[in-house]
Amino acid sequence: MTTTTATAREFKFSWTDSFLWAVRVMAIFIIIWGFVGAIALGAQGEGLSLAAWRQLFVAGIAQGAMYGLLALGYSMVYGVLGFINFAHGEVFMVGAIVGFFAANTLFDAGLWESNFILSILIVLIVAMATSTFTAVLIEKIAYRPLRNAPRLIPLITSIGISFFIQNAVQLLVGPAVKTYPAPPTWLSNPIEFLGFRVPGTTVLVVVLALTSMTGLWLFVERSATGRAMRAVAEDKEIAALMGINVDRVIITTFAVGGAMAGVAGLMWAIMFRGVSFITGFLPGIKAFTAAVLGGIGNMAGAMFGGILLGLFEGLGPNVVLRGLAWQIPTALAIVLLVVGVVSILGGRALNRSGIVVLGAATVLMGLVGVSGFTIVIPGLSQLKDVVAFTALVLVLIFKPGGLFGERLSKEDRA
Repeated sequence: MTTTTATAREFKFSWTDSFLWAVRVMAIFIIIWGFVGAIALGAQGEGLSLAAWRQLFVAGIAQGAMYGLLALGYSMVYGVLGFINFAHGEVFMVGAIVGFFAANTLFDAGLWESNFILSILIVLIVAMATSTFTAVLIEKIAYRPLRNAPRLIPLITSIGISFFIQNAVQLLVGPAVKTYPAPPTWLSNPIEFLGFRVPGTTVLVVVLALTSMTGLWLFVERSATGRAMRAVAEDKEIAALMGINVDRVIITTFAVGGAMAGVAGLMWAIMFRGVSFITGFLPGIKAFTAAVLGGIGNMAGAMFGGILLGLFEGLGPNVVLRGLAWQIPTALAIVLLVVGVVSILGGRALNRSGIVVLGAATVLMGLVGVSGFTIVIPGLSQLKDVVAFTALVLVLIFKPGGLFGERLSKEDRA
């Protein structure tokens, strides 16, 4: 006869775990309060109009598509070489700067107004070619000699290259903001689509993004070079033994990432028109954020993460932060307190931590409602960067590998 003795697990207090659980509770509490509050304020006529929500949604999609194209460069390089190329934002900036001079030349020649489609194609080719050349040059001069060095060294080198390119461009073209010529009037007019009034420039940006993403996906998934890139990302040594030229694949990866950065540079110019030597810094950081958000090394995750980040920026301040001004009715607050306490007790009895966290957030909402506490935040549009990076932190707390999961090479998994 065999007997088993159950040993009770000792509870070990951890400041780190306690902090993370507190962050989860606060995040759920603020998101639910803000989201429900935004709906309630809108129903009371105190929030944004439906047309304003649509405009923010469309703008978020367009800007997120640009982040997605930039994020592809980060993910592709990470997938092949296993480090983050922080100079990729400057590759984007160089393409946008050189594209400005091409656009200005076409404007002076009268082609910008008379034949805008041809002009924008020329600028697109110039921006892509410049960014591709810059990316390949960076790989050949800065990264190839460090191919076998510890990955911290090329990471630091990429930061140095980033500052070098910024200052070189400032020295060559000056610190002033360069403004692209205004698009023709017919392009700026809004277009009716599924009930949305979308500016023509936004439609052009989305079309460019979708075309580029589709072309890149077909290239990586269907072409021999794309299969070689995936093989090198999986295991360089075995890929080399199978006859794949690893150096050529790495150069191709940088070139393709640079081309996508050039497209993103033109998209930035269409949306905002102004470019300077520091234009690539913040979009580059946000594109890296989008790559991590979707799952570093995951191309589909980079695309989706970029669009999601753009929506966070456009809608987040108004969906969450504006709703914090809503005062939760006292009767509803009492109900929330009761439901929250029952959920906590039930979650502990069932050993379900998710129910406990949701119950704790519900209790906080009840306490806020009973006290009549509200938060009015001025200048919501200025807080889009805070919302975007906070969203990244929250996603990584709940899902550390990103929304689509990381795709790591054999060396990184070992």
